[in-house]
Amino acid sequence: MHNHDILIRLRYALDIKNKDMVEIFKLGDIEVTREEVMQMLTKPKDGFYDEYDDDDMDDEGIKCNNTTLESFLNGLIIFKRGKQEPKPGQPETPAPTAKNKESMNNILLKKLKIALTLTSEDMIDILDEAGVMITKGELSAILRKVGHRNYKECGDKFARNFLKGLAYKYRG
Repeated sequence: MHNHDILIRLRYALDIKNKDMVEIFKLGDIEVTREEVMQMLTKPKDGFYDEYDDDDMDDEGIKCNNTTLESFLNGLIIFKRGKQEPKPGQPETPAPTAKNKESMNNILLKKLKIALTLTSEDMIDILDEAGVMITKGELSAILRKVGHRNYKECGDKFARNFLKGLAYKYRG
């Protein structure tokens, strides 16, 4: 699943307004205009989207790379929960953890869990709404750090179903 798809689905599921999208990006340390947000939320016409291109802009809209999406998710946490003061010795802003496409779905689930103050049971219920049965252990493996012996990569279908379940919970 491409990053612009995640943004579109997340915006729909949580019913985020355009002005709030701009504010969330700002809280995540990215300055964008309302027009740029609308371009990010536009699907490409040909169905092909290369999110690893270094170009910020093309004729179909602004590309949303992993760093941009992660900054949006960090901004969503601040938007929903408020700014947290860093502890002594802790950096002011966390370093981006999105190194590759494979881990972006895991990062999405972790950050949404924090932003929406979800428990593991809440996440299991949301997935159940979308028709996905998962155990607490399987969810725990998806929420672990990369490199942990029990870490499991979150697939696109799983992330898509989680966003679908969020839409059922928050809009239905």
